[in-house]
Amino acid sequence: MKVPKQDADLFFKLMWRLQLYVNQQRQVLPSVRTLRDYVELSSEDKVKVRDALWEHPDLIDAYVKENPDGLVPEELGIIQKWKRYVAGTFQIYRLLKKHAILVGEKSQVYGVLGLRDSLEDMLGGQPLPVMVQTVLLPFRGKIVYDGMLRSYNVTFGKGIRSSLHEEYMRAKQNDRIITTLEPELGKPEREIRRKPDKDWQPVLDSLVQTTERMRGGPAVQSSTFGLLRASARLAQAAARSPDDLDELWHHEQQVRKALTRLQRILHRAE
Repeated sequence: MKVPKQDADLFFKLMWRLQLYVNQQRQVLPSVRTLRDYVELSSEDKVKVRDALWEHPDLIDAYVKENPDGLVPEELGIIQKWKRYVAGTFQIYRLLKKHAILVGEKSQVYGVLGLRDSLEDMLGGQPLPVMVQTVLLPFRGKIVYDGMLRSYNVTFGKGIRSSLHEEYMRAKQNDRIITTLEPELGKPEREIRRKPDKDWQPVLDSLVQTTERMRGGPAVQSSTFGLLRASARLAQAAARSPDDLDELWHHEQQVRKALTRLQRILHRAE
């Protein structure tokens, strides 16, 4: 779950040149004058320049306009798109084969790639979820982070873990995992996560007809049949109109009522 080596090399080629320009403009580290000097800086010093960049993103426009390093148009275009950055605190929730899942402050869910190292390697075996502070950037149709990741030693309680799981599952179910910050490239085709569904409609129609005849008998039996009828109708609606949420919620409520009635009868049983 990281970009190819040549893409990582290109990323740092562009980022370090941009950051050197920021350093020259803002005089964060006045003694640093050449690209070689900048590349050899410690991560702690680079963070100072990196923070200055995101505090003054207008310097991206200035760099692209001046083009002091003689970059080609494609490279300048990559840098220009970095103005779409997303900075903040994120929770790394899952590490998948194709990308890491990061949940943002506004419950937005991102699929993010590593650069020279995967995010799994960067975390060094820390148990998930992990709270991190970073900047997400568009890069060749994907999302990467800006090369600097600050993690926090925070322990999450059951409630927060459950909330993160729900946010991830909601985004996954509704195809809302953000995997690009470049919408002009077009939305990636929705993944086919399973084989085409079998047509269960005839079976469910027959099941509904059968359960409609299952009535009467002792209280436990009668209420159980009622739950079966409501469940069959819900399954029928899900097969017939899976996107009709109003109808599905209606049948779900009928199932809930039938289940509540059965539970009451079972509690009364002696």
